[in-house]
Amino acid sequence: MVPPEINTPPAETPPPAAKPKRFHGTVLLDATRVGRDAGRIAEEVIAHLDGLVHAKVTVSIEIEAMLPDGAPDQVVRTVTENCRTLKFTSQGFEAE
Repeated sequence: MVPPEINTPPAETPPPAAKPKRFHGTVLLDATRVGRDAGRIAEEVIAHLDGLVHAKVTVSIEIEAMLPDGAPDQVVRTVTENCRTLKFTSQGFEAE
């Protein structure tokens, strides 16, 4: 005698997990080694993200300097002009 066939529904496969759609990261750099550290970040992080098809990667640099003795006029002029030349979107010195 042949056993009766048991109709079992096919096992459902779970839907694939949603892939991350955004990345953000913040890192403090040593002011005396910015070139080296930024280069490593470019190679080890940015390149991987920018290499993805249709990826839009934006990198910004934020600079904060606390100057307890104040900035001399010449430094203010030089930094302000260099920021203008380098097309900073915002920059400025503050008294406090």
